[in-house]
Amino acid sequence: MAEEYSINELCEALEVSRSGYYAWRARRPGKRAQEAELLRVKLQELFVNNRSVYGSPRMTVSLRKAGIGCSRNRVARHMRALGLKARQKRAFKPRTTDSKHPHPIAPNRLKEAGPPEALNKVWVSDITYIRTDAGWIYLAGVMDLCSRKIVGWACADHMKTTLVKEAMGQAIADRSPGSGLLNHSDRGVQYASDDYRSLLKKIKSRPSMSAAGCCYDNASMESFWSSLKTEWLHEKSFQTRHEAELAIFDYIETFYNPKRLHSALGYQSPVDFERELCHAKP
Repeated sequence: MAEEYSINELCEALEVSRSGYYAWRARRPGKRAQEAELLRVKLQELFVNNRSVYGSPRMTVSLRKAGIGCSRNRVARHMRALGLKARQKRAFKPRTTDSKHPHPIAPNRLKEAGPPEALNKVWVSDITYIRTDAGWIYLAGVMDLCSRKIVGWACADHMKTTLVKEAMGQAIADRSPGSGLLNHSDRGVQYASDDYRSLLKKIKSRPSMSAAGCCYDNASMESFWSSLKTEWLHEKSFQTRHEAELAIFDYIETFYNPKRLHSALGYQSPVDFERELCHAKP
C-alpha cells in the first residue's frame, strides 16, 4: 500500500499527523513485547535443538533452564502461534510374548522390589523391531530403571539369544554391576534360554519375568520403544538395516540418554540424573 499512496495521503486517510506517524515508527517496543519476542526466538531455537519433539511441559523446563522465566500456559500459547507441535505418541499396543518353550520361568520379582533408589539395582530388558526395505531389524535394549538410561542395546536381523546377550553384555561391560542386580524381562525364549540364564548367573544377577501375556510389568521399556519410534523413527524410511541402526544410535546416544528431559526424573536427562545422584552420595 505504501508503494501506491504517499505518506501524506495515508496519514490524511487515517486521520493521524505526519509527526505522530514517524514517532510511532521510531518508538521501541515495550518491555513486554520485547520479552515476548525473546521468548519466541528462544522457543523456536530450543524446539529445533531438541529435534522438534517437545510439547509445552518440556519446552517450559527448557526455557527456564536457559534463564527465561515463563509459565506453561504462556509457552503453549506461543507454540500454537508459531505452529510448533510435539509429535503425538501412537496408541499403546501391548505385544504379547510366546512363552511356549521348555525353559524355566523366573518369578516376577519386580513388583516386590519397589522403585529402585540407586543405580545398577534393577535393569529391565526387552526386544522391539523396525521395518526397513531390506527386512526387519530387531533391537534389544537394557534400561536402568532408576535413571531410565539405556545402558545396553544391540541390533540384528534375527531374534536369537545372541541378540539379547549382546545387549546385556554391553551393559555389564559399561556398568560393572554388583551381585544382586535384578534383571526383569518378558517370558520370551531368548531371556529364558540356558545361555542367557548362565550370563545372569555369572554376574550373580537375579532374573525376573513378567506375568504371562502382561507386558505392562515392563512399562518403562515399552514407553521407551514408543518414544523412540514416535519421536525419531516413524517419519523415516530406511533402505538398509545399517541405516536404521545408525538412526537408533543417534537417538539413544546423542539425544535420549544425554539430553532428553524425562518427566519421571523431574525433567532431567538420564545422564544428568545419574550425575546428580552420584554427587549427592555422602
